[in-house]
Amino acid sequence: MERIAVLTSGGDAPGMNAVIRAVVRTALNNKMDIYGVERGYAGLVKGEITRLNHRSVSDMIHKGGTFLKTARCPEFKDIEVQRAAVEALSAYGIDGLVVIGGDGTLRGAKDLSDNFGIKVIGIPGTIDNDLAYTDFTIGFDTAVNSVLWAINNLRDTMHSHDRVSLLEVMGRHCGDIALYAGVAGGAEYVLVPEIPYDLDDIASKIKKSYLRGKTSNMIILAEGAGNRDEIAAYIKEKSGISVKVTNFGYIQRGGSPNMFDRILAARFGYKAVELLRDDKDSCAIGIKDNKVITVPFDEVSKAEKKFDKRLYDIAHVLSL
Repeated sequence: MERIAVLTSGGDAPGMNAVIRAVVRTALNNKMDIYGVERGYAGLVKGEITRLNHRSVSDMIHKGGTFLKTARCPEFKDIEVQRAAVEALSAYGIDGLVVIGGDGTLRGAKDLSDNFGIKVIGIPGTIDNDLAYTDFTIGFDTAVNSVLWAINNLRDTMHSHDRVSLLEVMGRHCGDIALYAGVAGGAEYVLVPEIPYDLDDIASKIKKSYLRGKTSNMIILAEGAGNRDEIAAYIKEKSGISVKVTNFGYIQRGGSPNMFDRILAARFGYKAVELLRDDKDSCAIGIKDNKVITVPFDEVSKAEKKFDKRLYDIAHVLSL
C-alpha cells in the first residue's frame, strides 16, 4: 500500500492531533504518501483532501481538538453517500484510510469496508469512553483530569459558603467520566446512568451531614443520568439545603492532551499505519491490559459495555 489518508469524525477529543501526527510520520517513515481529509466523512464526500508532510504536523502534539477539523455526517448511512466518498478516495489514488472517532465513526468505517472493500483502520477517539471493545479511548483521560480541575475549584467555594454542589459532566449514556472523576475528586455522590439511585436517600444523607457539621457536599452527575436542575430542585425540597448547579459542558472536550493520551495516540497511530502497510484486514484498534489490540468491526459493534461496578462501590465506601 503506497497512499493512505487520515480523518477525524464526530465529536473532537484531546489527543486527536497527536494521533494524526503519529499516522503521518509513521507513514512517511514507511515511504507512503499520506493525505488528510478535512471535516471527517462530510469532507471526504466533498473531496476535501490535502497532501500532508512532516511540517503539516509540527507543533501539533500538545494541541487539543483536531487541525483537520471534524463534523457529524448522519447522511453517511446512505450507501450512495458512501459511494461518493469512495470515488473521492479513488480520485486521489488512496488505497487505505485511518479514521479517528467514536461509535458513529467506526460504523462508517465498517460500511466502507463491507460495502466497497476499502481497507480502513479505526482508532477510538472520544472523551466518553463508551466503546466496549477497548479499555480506554483517546481523550478520556484528559477529559477526566479537566473535570477533576473543576471539582477542586468548586470545593474551594463550597467550603467557603457551606454549599452543596452538583457538577454535570459529559458521557452521553456512559458514566465513566463521572465515575473516574468522582473517585479521584472525592465526590460524596456519583450519579451514573448504569446504576439506579435514590434521591430521597441522598437528600436525607445531605441533611444529616449538615446537622453533623459537614456543610458541603459534591455530587457528580453524568449527563445521561438525569436532569440536573430537576435533581437539584428535588434535593432542596427534601433537605431544605440549596444545591448549586454547574454544567462543565464543552470545556472538558478541549485542552492539551495529557501524557496518557499522547502515549496512547502514538501507539494507536503507529499500529494503524503498520496494519495498512502490511495490507491487513480492516479493523479497529484498541487497548486491553495495556496491550494494543485489533478487533474486527463486526465484533466492535457487538461488544457490550460493562460498567465498573467495583470502582463504583469503592466510590461509595470512600465517600462515607
